[in-house]
Amino acid sequence: MSFCVRQESGFDNAPTWDGAVEVMPLMQRRRDVKLERLELGLAKARSVIKEAIRNKDNRPPLTDKDHVPVGPVYRNAYAFHRSYLEMEKLFKIYVYEEGEPPVFHDGPCRSIYSTEGRFIYAMEMENRMRTRDPELAHVFFLPFSVVKMVKMIYEPNSHDMSPLRRTIFDYIDVLSTKYPFWNRSLGADHFMLSCHDWGPYVSSADGHLFSNSIRVLCNANTSEGFNPSKDVSLPEINLRSDIIDKQVGGPSASHRPILAFFAGGDHGPVRPVLLEHWKGKDSDVQVSEYLPQGVSYIDMMRQSKFCLCPSGYEVASPRVVEAIYLECVPVVIGDDYVLPFSDVLNWPAFSVRVSVTDIPDLKRILAAVSPRQYIRMQRRVRMVRRHFMVNGPPRRFDVFHMILHSIWLRRLNVRLHGQD
Repeated sequence: MSFCVRQESGFDNAPTWDGAVEVMPLMQRRRDVKLERLELGLAKARSVIKEAIRNKDNRPPLTDKDHVPVGPVYRNAYAFHRSYLEMEKLFKIYVYEEGEPPVFHDGPCRSIYSTEGRFIYAMEMENRMRTRDPELAHVFFLPFSVVKMVKMIYEPNSHDMSPLRRTIFDYIDVLSTKYPFWNRSLGADHFMLSCHDWGPYVSSADGHLFSNSIRVLCNANTSEGFNPSKDVSLPEINLRSDIIDKQVGGPSASHRPILAFFAGGDHGPVRPVLLEHWKGKDSDVQVSEYLPQGVSYIDMMRQSKFCLCPSGYEVASPRVVEAIYLECVPVVIGDDYVLPFSDVLNWPAFSVRVSVTDIPDLKRILAAVSPRQYIRMQRRVRMVRRHFMVNGPPRRFDVFHMILHSIWLRRLNVRLHGQD
């Protein structure tokens, strides 16, 4: 069966919450009543959220036993809260059971790629929004790990990614043959998740996966085909242990004597520029490749007002979340990176964005932030931290649920027309 796609107008330059892509058959067969029922529920949720957007200033905050989103850290706190509650009430996810660990249903839970493994594991254990009946699902999760594929399938130093791409292509072929759901939407209600640098490239193994499906990626690079209206930016979180509390919290502004700090490898297109201009040249902007022995990286971040987060080989940097954890205002340096949860979070309220061309002016830009403004920004960093916390088991509004909410918004952007 063939399909056509129609894009509708978006909301506030971001199609989430309002715009929709319609997927409809060019040749209609008998009605799919179950799908129509699912779409009716989504249409009602879409309407409720649109109403919340229109009336954000005319309604008191919604009640919530855990957290009430308020304040400038959100683009629209009221609409986000309403959307989140609608997600909890309605959203159902089906995880395909096909595939064997470690390439499927498994992933790294410690390392720079931990977000990938933690999500896969949490999704396997999820009860509230996971359904075992695919007929009730709004989205379908393809539970492969690109990190595990690289470890188990890729031949080191071969520069040949065709075995990884073939694995994904064959997996989708199995699912599309066994189930009707992939072909029904050409993948538009399916999602994959990868924190590996190669995630975007490997996703091109199937044209519909790349162009139609929701790709949840740490490497959220618009210059490489990342589409914010359908794809999701995944936070890169470098977890070295299960004890996260040691990585959280920091002193007030008055106990942070360093203006800005960065230490990291000289790789990628951005860091060489940063190191050239600032390495070892200014005590206020402390930039280095390697810290002296005995100097703690985390302590240096805790002593700094701003933590520099330049892109490396790829656009994402784990320093963004590290800075948020340690209450250091993140300075994102890069031009093509879509920041995580930017459909609901107002990043300019608690971070600084600097283009590569402005790296020589870093000190002037950061020194121009007044003490009062900085205190506000740091307070907002502390407020937004809950949305990046990794909890076991997951808790409401934490990073796992924020990822699900981003997927929920993208699914609201798609309307499937019932057919069988």
